[in-house]
Amino acid sequence: MRHGKHYRAVLEKIDRERHYDLGEAVALIKDNAGAKFDESVEVAMNLGVDPRHADQMVRGTVNLPHGTGKTVRVLVFAKGEQLLEAQEAGADFAGGAELVEKVKGGWFGFDVVVASPDMMRDVGKLGSLLGPRKLMPSPKAGTVTNDIVKTVKELKAGKIEFRVEKNGIIHSAVGKVSFSAEQLLENLQAVVEAVMRARPVASKGTYLKNMTISTTMGPGVKIDKSTFT
Repeated sequence: MRHGKHYRAVLEKIDRERHYDLGEAVALIKDNAGAKFDESVEVAMNLGVDPRHADQMVRGTVNLPHGTGKTVRVLVFAKGEQLLEAQEAGADFAGGAELVEKVKGGWFGFDVVVASPDMMRDVGKLGSLLGPRKLMPSPKAGTVTNDIVKTVKELKAGKIEFRVEKNGIIHSAVGKVSFSAEQLLENLQAVVEAVMRARPVASKGTYLKNMTISTTMGPGVKIDKSTFT
């Protein structure tokens, strides 16, 4: 893959063999971000687990102290009083069977889906559409719930879900380049602590193997994991 001139220039400033102190790494990616838009900052964590085994799955949620910097469009499947609660809590879209049909028709103008338990019979029919997009509501992720108000407000404020991929890596947004270094550090700390708490009992040996942070358009910077472990 051929990278652009700016990417290559930034890459020259990074010691690819070095594991940077977290503060240094954050400063490095902020100082060298050169895109014409406010790039996202992401962390990638390589874990010592095999997600093919159910007892080694790593999944959970975390409330980012400073949010992701992105406007999160929340869709809620509910009816009756809970539908009204969703609308009052700030859900961008809320509805019942008619909204299920709209999604069936190919509409995906949302970022996260919440459902009341009594709607899951209908929402379950969307599994083949929402599942591959990682949008299917789940009790484990807290997105199948009767506490619609709390869930919508948390998602709007910066609650995110993390889930290990089949190669043992977790990718998570931790903010934007425009965030202060302190905000990025606090968000990153929250994500790492949540992932560490989610360590499966079946995980043996080194759990957090490697970690890097990067911007949308920039190269990854390796982090000294001893900062957290």
